[in-house]
Amino acid sequence: MDRRYSFFLVALALVFISMEASNVQGSNSKKAPYDAASTHYTVLAPTSTGQERVYCLARGACNGKVLTCPSQCAQRKPKKNKKVKGCFFDCSSKCEVTCKWRKPNCNGYGSLCYDPRFVGGDGAMFYFHGAKDGNFAIVSDENLQINAHFIGTRPQGRTRDYTWVQALAVMFDTHTLVLAAKRVSQWDNSFDALIVRWDGAVVNIPTDGEAEWRTNSEEREVIVERNEETNGVKVTVAGLVELNVKVRAIGEHENKVHNYQLPADDAFAHLETQFKFTGLTNLVEGVLGQTYRPDYVSPVKRGVAMPMMGGEDKYQTPSLYSPLCNHCRFKGKAGLSSI
Repeated sequence: MDRRYSFFLVALALVFISMEASNVQGSNSKKAPYDAASTHYTVLAPTSTGQERVYCLARGACNGKVLTCPSQCAQRKPKKNKKVKGCFFDCSSKCEVTCKWRKPNCNGYGSLCYDPRFVGGDGAMFYFHGAKDGNFAIVSDENLQINAHFIGTRPQGRTRDYTWVQALAVMFDTHTLVLAAKRVSQWDNSFDALIVRWDGAVVNIPTDGEAEWRTNSEEREVIVERNEETNGVKVTVAGLVELNVKVRAIGEHENKVHNYQLPADDAFAHLETQFKFTGLTNLVEGVLGQTYRPDYVSPVKRGVAMPMMGGEDKYQTPSLYSPLCNHCRFKGKAGLSSI
């Protein structure tokens, strides 16, 4: 056989092998844009001192590395959550371990708490009251929409509603994740008042073991993990958003101090939430989302006790599950759900 022809056959074979390898890699990289998330790891046995460890699977410089919790926050999910910080692994390019509170920081960036008070992506605090029984787009971007359902009451002699966020609908790709507070007459923190629904079906979050629920859709991984025994979860939607969510109610003392005049049969259970976003576009909209735009200038008055943010007409949606509003930008196909 001619030597040049032999070289040609060998080269052709190498090309085919290379193509097959690429095809295999492609078939295994369906979640390639999201596999660098901080949760992409395998949990290892802890050290002799009880410090938890993980083996990083995410691509990049952290791949194959073992990360260990520091002594000051030795566990990912400490039982005494209110007094002890949790250990957070980040197997992305940061490749780091940090100690953080596993609950919403109502004074931190991206928070939504109280009646309701926001802290925007620019660090400015403002109030957005919306309307009792109203639904508003908190964030609306090309790949993500988060709506909030408001509950409230209007005491006699008041000109506006007192409102709280009772439910959130996180819409992305073709899915809808709902987090909601049950209506309770008397608050008891030992009772789990948090409802979680995935595409309309109720999700039960385990209380033992890893105490988490997760699903791998075709587009990305979604994790809901308890960060308290009841009424508290951390939600991760890979490549889009993380939420720390807590259910709380209006206590008798708080009711009297603010003169809410709440009825005796409703504790007005609501959500306190802190968001951390990934990959928002420069044109993101929403009551909170707009504050993450690079050209955003806050219209609220600084230095006043209650800086008010308007925009109800821009961000009101027909329902908790609708991606439609005057300034909404979501382009996904999330389906309808129900609380």
